[in-house]
Amino acid sequence: MPLTAEPHAGAIRLSGTRLLAPRYWPTWVALGTLRLLALLPFPVQLAIGRALGAVLRRLPVRFVSIARRNIDLCLPELQRAERERLLDRHFASLGIALMEIALAWWSPAARLRQMAQVEGLEHVREALGRGRGVILLTAHFTPLEIGGRILSAIFPINVLYRPTKNEALAYMQSQCRCRNGGRAIRRDDIRSMVAALKNNECVWFAPDQSYRKKGAEMVPLFGIPVATNTATSRIARLTGAAVLPYFVERLPGTGGYRLVILPPMENFPSDSPCEDAARFHRLIEEHVRAVPDQYLWIHRRFKGLSADYPDYYRKATPVNAHS
Repeated sequence: MPLTAEPHAGAIRLSGTRLLAPRYWPTWVALGTLRLLALLPFPVQLAIGRALGAVLRRLPVRFVSIARRNIDLCLPELQRAERERLLDRHFASLGIALMEIALAWWSPAARLRQMAQVEGLEHVREALGRGRGVILLTAHFTPLEIGGRILSAIFPINVLYRPTKNEALAYMQSQCRCRNGGRAIRRDDIRSMVAALKNNECVWFAPDQSYRKKGAEMVPLFGIPVATNTATSRIARLTGAAVLPYFVERLPGTGGYRLVILPPMENFPSDSPCEDAARFHRLIEEHVRAVPDQYLWIHRRFKGLSADYPDYYRKATPVNAHS
């Protein structure tokens, strides 16, 4: 089945007057700045991103302590100095990710295709040939936005997202994603996700962040049980969609990006949604170890479902509390 990008409808529509309210003026200034940055050469964007990350790393923000804690928990085999250097590289990666939003939203598809190596498209073609849709199962790494944009420049995808309270930002995000060959689906809109899959479409899904709503289960990640969304198994069973793990990485220097779409997960879903999620977590761990600076360490992933679960983000909690 051919993979060609076509525009999707579905952009958020809001009153122009409402979006121009004074409280959104800083947002529009920031978006305008990003739009200008999208015009710069890629090496210059990378340099600006690294500089922004270095500044953020030195600010007294909680993100820094959260990222340090997560690295301590997941990679205790590293020496303290190695973990601090990884923290530095991670914030450089975060700064670059900001520049990648500009690239993803405003760069021509042809430019992005030239910057990317995409492996495994044959798995998507074969899965779509079955007529039951494809779940592209991924995780929160810093090149996430640019990776989704690169995919949408090749074939249409539906992207699940978490709505932001900033309506101006949400509007622009929706406009750019829809204009560039994607369609945004709210993360809690399971009905639309199922409908897209039953229409033999691709759905981009990243269920790796802390989830404590109905259906959550404690599933190990780096040996630590964490609150996890196990809906992937239920949706795959309901629709018959193939589940293809997918990861993106930023290559060294100005090498661009490498996207890898793996073959469909075998025996998925199994009789155990927890084991299904654990299998995917092991794939995440493998990719984290390959590009540790590019995982989204600033997210408080290690939260539990009950009051007796350790508070890993309390300063007094020792690194080896989970052992």
